[in-house]
Amino acid sequence: MRTKVILFDLDGTLLPLDQEVFMKEYFGGIAKKMAPYGYQPQKLIETIWLGTKAMVKNDGKNSNEKVFWDLFASVYGEDSRKHEPIFEEFYKTDFQNVKKSCGYNKKSAEVIEKINNLGFKMALATNPLFPRIATQSRIKWAGVDEKYFKLITTYENSSYCKPNLEYYLEIIKKLKVKPEECLMVGNDVNEDMIARELGMKVFLVTDCLLNKDNKDISSYPQGNFDDLIKYIENL
Repeated sequence: MRTKVILFDLDGTLLPLDQEVFMKEYFGGIAKKMAPYGYQPQKLIETIWLGTKAMVKNDGKNSNEKVFWDLFASVYGEDSRKHEPIFEEFYKTDFQNVKKSCGYNKKSAEVIEKINNLGFKMALATNPLFPRIATQSRIKWAGVDEKYFKLITTYENSSYCKPNLEYYLEIIKKLKVKPEECLMVGNDVNEDMIARELGMKVFLVTDCLLNKDNKDISSYPQGNFDDLIKYIENL
């Protein structure tokens, strides 16, 4: 079946990064921002992790955004919801300093433009654990123009997370395509390559490879962005 849509992961794929370094900078920044409002850093970080785990386990009944803030309010009380605008302000300002923890690959923009010129539709299938404003920032850090994406998954518009297959089904439902008409491009063996179980084609970007369980990856089409373009041209 002809491929119509190419789904791209962001972190570690279009945006080179070391997850541990990124998270250290991110948590350090948000803890500093929220400290004046009475949030003890370690408890805040632990609560954000709990909220993240709750989103990963989301069963689709609510948006990831609601799941996160319900968990947050269960820890800090309902009054803590009034601080949501402060978190949003963080993403507009201090979060921009986290860019220094990320790398840059000029081929990210080149491959997106190339694929667009080949006539494919694209979606940004980044794990929707962040608000849209934070995801838009990371897209800019990657040097990519978000106009090329028909859909960008964020915690506001998603009700599942990777590696739940329902996450991918939610995307293709919105894009009105079949799994067999999609190619998922990502660097995480567990979270991105699982799309193949639905019948999607997959391509593993190995520049910032994540393979936590040391799985055999020999069966996946793989390589760098040059290899990806060759693969797509041969679809």
